[in-house]
Amino acid sequence: MSTDHPDRDVNAEDQPITEISKADEPGTVKPEAVKSEDGDLAVAPVAKPRRLTMLIAIAAVILLSDILTKVWAVAAVKPGQPIEIIGDVVTFTMVRNPGAAFSMATSMTWILTLVAIGVVIGVIKIGRTLRSPWWALGLGLVLGGALGNLVDRFFRSPGIMRGHVVDFVSVGWWPVFNIADSAIVCGAILLVVLTLFGFEPNGERLRDHKADDKKLTESKAAAEGETK
Repeated sequence: MSTDHPDRDVNAEDQPITEISKADEPGTVKPEAVKSEDGDLAVAPVAKPRRLTMLIAIAAVILLSDILTKVWAVAAVKPGQPIEIIGDVVTFTMVRNPGAAFSMATSMTWILTLVAIGVVIGVIKIGRTLRSPWWALGLGLVLGGALGNLVDRFFRSPGIMRGHVVDFVSVGWWPVFNIADSAIVCGAILLVVLTLFGFEPNGERLRDHKADDKKLTESKAAAEGETK
C-alpha cells in the first residue's frame, strides 16, 4: 500500500523543515534566482536601501544652520568690529564675500553662481540612485553648503546672482568663512576619500568587485579543467 499523501508537496520532501519555515516568515527578504551570462542560475544580491532621504535631511540641516547663523552675524557683528572668542585667534569678523569659499575668485560672482547651480543639479541627480550612507553624508554636506551660499547670491545685495556671501568666522591666518563653506570643504574631502578607497555611490566597493571577478574566473577555470 502506498503511504504517499495526495496533498503532499513532493518538492518539499528533500528540504529541511527549518529552511521552509524561515522562507515563509513575514518580513524575510527572499533573494531572487537569476541567470548569469553563461546560463547558470545564481542568487541576485539584495539591493541596499536608497539614501536620498538621508541626503536631503543632511542638506536641510546644513542649509538651516547656515541661514540662521548668517542672520545672527549680520545683526550682531559690525563691520570692522570683530568679536573675540579666543583672543585674536578665533573671532567673529563680518566680511561680505563676492567670491567663492574662503574669499577666492572675488571677480567671478556670476560664474560662481552658475557653477553652484550646476553642483546642486548634479548632486540631486546622483542622489536619486544613491545607496551608500557615506556618499549620502558627503553629498548632503556639499548640497547644503551650495544651497546656503546660493541663498546669499540670490537675495543679498547688490542683486540677484550677484549677491555677496556673508562670511563671519575667522580662525588664525585662515580666510574668513561660514558654515556653508565648511560643509562644502568637508563634504568634498569625504567624497575624495571614498573614491580613493573604492567606495561607490551604490554602496558597493570596487575591491569587492575585483575579488568576485577573480573568484569567478578561478571557478570557471577549475570547471573547464574538470571537463577535460
